[in-house]
Amino acid sequence: MLEALGLSKTSELVYLALLDYAGSDCHHLADHLDLTEREVCEALDELTRMALLQTGDNSRCRPPRLVDPEVGMAALIARQQADIARRQQEIEESKLALTRLLSQHSDSRPSSGDPGIEHLRGVTAIRRRLREVAASSEWETCSLTPGGAELAESLPASRFLDSDAVDRGVRLRTIYLDSIRNQPAAIEYAQWLSGAGGEVRTAPSLPQRMVIVDRRIAMVPVNVDDDDESAVVISIGGVVNALYTLFSSVWRSSAPLGLPRSRDSDGLTDQGREALKLLGKGSTDEVIARRLGVSVRTARRVASELLTRLGARSRFQAGARAVARGWVAVDDLD
Repeated sequence: MLEALGLSKTSELVYLALLDYAGSDCHHLADHLDLTEREVCEALDELTRMALLQTGDNSRCRPPRLVDPEVGMAALIARQQADIARRQQEIEESKLALTRLLSQHSDSRPSSGDPGIEHLRGVTAIRRRLREVAASSEWETCSLTPGGAELAESLPASRFLDSDAVDRGVRLRTIYLDSIRNQPAAIEYAQWLSGAGGEVRTAPSLPQRMVIVDRRIAMVPVNVDDDDESAVVISIGGVVNALYTLFSSVWRSSAPLGLPRSRDSDGLTDQGREALKLLGKGSTDEVIARRLGVSVRTARRVASELLTRLGARSRFQAGARAVARGWVAVDDLD
């Protein structure tokens, strides 16, 4: 229960025991929990570092004194929120670094200028190179796979590539948009991939499409939000590592396939909160649809419902009211 807040399993057991049996010393806690005294003492040290126990008395002979649980839990949650904000900043910095890289190696520059960057033009060339890159995987392939209805078009070819990779013992980690849960062909494929041995998660939005193979080579589109049919294959170690860091950040915050969509204390799903951020930025229905992988009609309905719920007359007003209510942070609307 408390592991999500950074506590180890043993420390959680000790903390819950202290809540029930205040005044217990290290020896009594060890007997009650069937742990060694050393394990209990290490757990007490961790609880002290996490500011859940009062400091100033390190004697093993005296019972540990709890910090007010409400205060201690609030501090733990605040630290987790700060960690989430830090990871989000990592994502944004990685996106910025990638944008700069692609700008430096745009089509106006010679494609042979850097051996670590390979330019591809056209759907046929991109798909052929993707098959080659996927076939070269030895132990891991990581994918961010946004897309709405058009996602179904690429599934037959993907099934062959993914099946081959699983047979070769390659670890497949794939993140789709939450919206695939409403697309029969896409969700059927994701369930097949999960059942075949792949690891599948979903997120309300994805920064862009990418494939990373063995953390040594990556494929990304040249233009994130455009339909320009061009991509680059990157084999520059530092850049691939930055892209992998971006993937890892999204992976940690995404939900395993099969978990039901949950609503937070504000009554918003992750997808709804992402839509609210896009609304606050003044995004059009078309942009919201593309980012969430839904139809324009669905995006329009979601936008209308959020505006009504906030009592807002415009998208910018909706963003301001969402910030005022604490539904989104002001930095989310930059």
